[in-house]
Amino acid sequence: MEKPLLPRESGQFVAERSKDVFIRDAGVQKVAEMLFSLRRSEFLTASGWKVANPLAPAPTSDQALNWVFVVDTMNFCFWPDNEAQQCEVTYKGATYTGFMTLCAAITRAMEEGVPITDPKYFSKMSVEELGKVLRSDNETAMPMVQERHQVLTEGGRVLLEHGGSFRSFISQAGNDAQKMVELIVEKIPSYRDEATYEGRKISFNKRAQILVADFWAVMEARGEGCITNIDCLTMFADYRVPQALVYLGVLEYSDALMEALKNGELLPSGDRREVEIRGCSIWSVELIKERLHKMVQEKDGKVCSINSAIIDFYLWPFAKQHHREMAHIPIHHTRCIYY
Repeated sequence: MEKPLLPRESGQFVAERSKDVFIRDAGVQKVAEMLFSLRRSEFLTASGWKVANPLAPAPTSDQALNWVFVVDTMNFCFWPDNEAQQCEVTYKGATYTGFMTLCAAITRAMEEGVPITDPKYFSKMSVEELGKVLRSDNETAMPMVQERHQVLTEGGRVLLEHGGSFRSFISQAGNDAQKMVELIVEKIPSYRDEATYEGRKISFNKRAQILVADFWAVMEARGEGCITNIDCLTMFADYRVPQALVYLGVLEYSDALMEALKNGELLPSGDRREVEIRGCSIWSVELIKERLHKMVQEKDGKVCSINSAIIDFYLWPFAKQHHREMAHIPIHHTRCIYY
């Protein structure tokens, strides 16, 4: 059976054949220069993870690692059917929407004494129990609670079969990021984010890659950063970062695709246009990283350690912070468990 191309190779394969999504060199250069100007800031380090994840437990506890597993396992599809009706969770006086509702809900549950980060609990919890954990503070419920329950209990059972914690599970891959992604995708079916494009089986593995990146960032924050091959990770192909890449002039959509998205057309998972948005996003960030590394080498005489995961850790909050300026650029919508 043919193995799918890895995410980086998948991105290149798609970008070279794309019919509706195009990478623009001027945009690649612009973002590389933008990142170059920030190259010494904390935003472009693994410790920038804590800035992007303010609701996570302190990295010093192993509970933080299980928290990351719970959150990343359910990290998909937060957009509402009606943009004006967002699911909201208020925690410690701040109201959150989107992905942050999930983070706030999990941390709120921990404070309420629910053992939500313990695989013995979440592998057996009922849909009703999870619904209570993920409850909204307004009339709009979090989407896809049934699917979130299914993937979380599945993931919990896998952890119990492999030592009972995310750390014991992931340790089977040694310290190699690529092997970690392969282990996650092999053992936990819901993380298997694949498609067929132009006759080739390809993979994006968004949640598996972000789980490894989050694990790496927590370990770095603990001063235990000894994970190798982290550069194998690509950006995490979702629906928010592509919008930022269009806004920044890195990606350009065909008129037909732009019109379809503006008309609110849902793209099924695996649709050619959806695959092109995700694949071109991956490859464009690889090109940005390459350009940035070249600039650092030429201007600073140093080897640049900024990888694609860190660039994603920067672009995702950027998209959230500039959502008003980007409102005219439609986000592609695909209801699935992969992102």
